[in-house]
Amino acid sequence: MSKVLIIHATVIGLERLLLDHSVFCENGVIKKIAPSSEMNPNSADEVIDAGGDYLSPGFIDLHFHGVHEHLMDDGPEHFEAITKILPQYGVTGLLPCICPRPTGEDAAYTASVAEVKSAGCHVFGFHFEGPFLTRTGALPKESLGGYDPDRVAALIEAAGSYPSVFSIAPDFDRIVKLLPAMTAGNMPAFITHTQASVEETLAAVEAGACHATHFYDVFPIPDEYEPGARACGAVEVILADPNVSVDFILDGEHVMPIAVKMALQCKSPDKVCLITDSNIGAGFPPGLYGFMGKEVEFKYPGGPARMTENTDWPGALAGSGLTMDAAVRNAIEMVGVDLSMAVRMASANPAKVLRMDDTKGQIKTGYDADMLLLDKELEVQQTWVSGKSVFQREAVAK
Repeated sequence: MSKVLIIHATVIGLERLLLDHSVFCENGVIKKIAPSSEMNPNSADEVIDAGGDYLSPGFIDLHFHGVHEHLMDDGPEHFEAITKILPQYGVTGLLPCICPRPTGEDAAYTASVAEVKSAGCHVFGFHFEGPFLTRTGALPKESLGGYDPDRVAALIEAAGSYPSVFSIAPDFDRIVKLLPAMTAGNMPAFITHTQASVEETLAAVEAGACHATHFYDVFPIPDEYEPGARACGAVEVILADPNVSVDFILDGEHVMPIAVKMALQCKSPDKVCLITDSNIGAGFPPGLYGFMGKEVEFKYPGGPARMTENTDWPGALAGSGLTMDAAVRNAIEMVGVDLSMAVRMASANPAKVLRMDDTKGQIKTGYDADMLLLDKELEVQQTWVSGKSVFQREAVAK
């Protein structure tokens, strides 16, 4: 693999920006970071002049369903296309969702997509959003299942070489008995789609659930136990536990920005992440799109997908039209974090959730060369995966 040198970049670090720095990569690994004046361009096979633009670690999306005309649940060819498309939005690592199907069918489908080798971004595993949930959200009600250890084992086996990440509801029947198998191999389990009590959530966290996905969405308040007394439940347990991380769909409608600000106050800087939960049609112009036998509509670019009047739940949320680069821009505009923190929420923090923060999520010596070049408007200009350029806009061609 060639030696790549990116010069005159503003490198985005965890807490600060490094002005006019250069990054040297060899065999897909970052070997040296130094002021541009200290780098020898003759040491590289390829030299890219960033011209002062931002060099960012690649984004990692922990919760994803679709982009453009492709949906993870529509077949292996769509999965392959997705891995090619996402680098244009800064995604170098992906945890795609597989929605529940009737017993037996979801394992067979998982096995079919597990044969796909990525043609672009890294695939860090499969995210099973169900069937171990108690609230459907946009998922079809009949797709939710019951206590079934064999189904857990079948999904893990079907994923093959891809790790398995399960989303669970703490109020699901006997979920604490299933969590040890779900988290074997040091994999996280995600909390979501739940109206769990404090006691149920504490038990799930003790059993291995350590992250909450699309936090605040499909997290209804438990029933009031006394008139005028606000009940506590999963949300409060998650916010109070310093070891539980969270992610948000920051499109301005799925969750109020004040909830993200609260999480940033409650959590350490490495515990809050951005996701897209993107649906088919994300990245495309507003309009109507088909989703799992339903019809959804996007009113504006990057906005939520909502069920249309031709469905049983007109106006109901069904994922988003976000892309990860838009989510980063939204974090700055809606929440008020600085650029380093916004990028951290899309890169280093998701890498930590997946236990990959020793090699992914930062521009740091010894880390994998998963990077992207952002212009002053934070639009993606070029993306590298393991040091290989997998996306480049014509405007930055050298």
